[in-house]
Amino acid sequence: MDRARDVDACPGALQTHSAADGELARIRLPGGMIAASQMEAVAQAAIDFGSSTVELTSRGNLQIRGVRDVGAVAGLFADAGLLPSPTHERVRNIVASPLSGRRGGICDVRGLVVALDTAVQQDPVLSDLPGRFLFGIDDGRGDVSGLGADAGIHVLDDTTGALLLAGSDTGVRLALADAVRGLIAAARVFTEIREKCWRVAELDDPMAVLTDLTPTAPPGTTWPATTRPPVGWIEQDDGRVTLGAAAPLGVLDADVVRYLAAVDAPMAITPWRSVLLFDLDAGVADVALRVLAPKGLVFDEKSPWLSLSACTGSPGCERSVADVRADATAAALDQVAAAGVHRHFVGCERACGNPGHGEVLIATGDGYRPRSAHP
Repeated sequence: MDRARDVDACPGALQTHSAADGELARIRLPGGMIAASQMEAVAQAAIDFGSSTVELTSRGNLQIRGVRDVGAVAGLFADAGLLPSPTHERVRNIVASPLSGRRGGICDVRGLVVALDTAVQQDPVLSDLPGRFLFGIDDGRGDVSGLGADAGIHVLDDTTGALLLAGSDTGVRLALADAVRGLIAAARVFTEIREKCWRVAELDDPMAVLTDLTPTAPPGTTWPATTRPPVGWIEQDDGRVTLGAAAPLGVLDADVVRYLAAVDAPMAITPWRSVLLFDLDAGVADVALRVLAPKGLVFDEKSPWLSLSACTGSPGCERSVADVRADATAAALDQVAAAGVHRHFVGCERACGNPGHGEVLIATGDGYRPRSAHP
């Protein structure tokens, strides 16, 4: 793939992006996992130094826009434990089945997420990974493997996982105890051979990142993309409750984020721009639901908001030719998303935030046209 540069400009909390509406800071949350106190810190940073909104990304991360003091925001995040490695903070890109260990799945992969994050931070070579490189860990239910992560593990049974590259099964089988080593090895080789590629799928031969691993099963299996987040009242396997709440177009007012933090429960941001609040007693869940639902969070699995997403658009992005969030909102109000096809509204050909499935609608300045293929 022809690129003008070999280093991508994906923002982090230390290396921000200069957008039309100010600096954009992004916090990586491996597996989407975040504590209530950390969520409060993000809300406080947005209120004190940003646009007073918090955005949920398609990789289960958080970002704030309009940052006026990058150093102060980074300090808040560091104090909250959200920046454990200044050298690796942009490459801690790990998505994982967000309900793992609480409901369904073959096994609990939360330990693998933590171990992989630790291994990434401890490997000096991986500080050179592009900020777009994505790891995926699927607990066997198939929700994450369809996201096309660059290097991933799909759990097959209690002891074994399939190694995936660019969302496709390589045929390599790994003991789960060796899964982190396999993923790190693939990422290390990618940094050595990638030249100007940012993603494994851009390599002429993605299998080239597998140096010492031999396929023992037929390769090529892929998984369909999960298009909608788990929302509403979700019974956990241990009898407690998870509340799933989607954020319309992935944007939450910082005050709403503070209400989420006030529930004082462990949380996860999902790749489908939603929040899961875990391990709630039924009484606490009932009160939280009654408080949060009027704040604009979506708990209804039939809501048209679950079939819509959008890039930032105007006025936040100078490349955009339309206020795509306003147009997507109009689509939700018109119930045009109810047909079940996911629609992603974008302001230019770059198609930022594209979920990789459904219909991508590109603003032309005089309406929208469908994109024929995903970037």
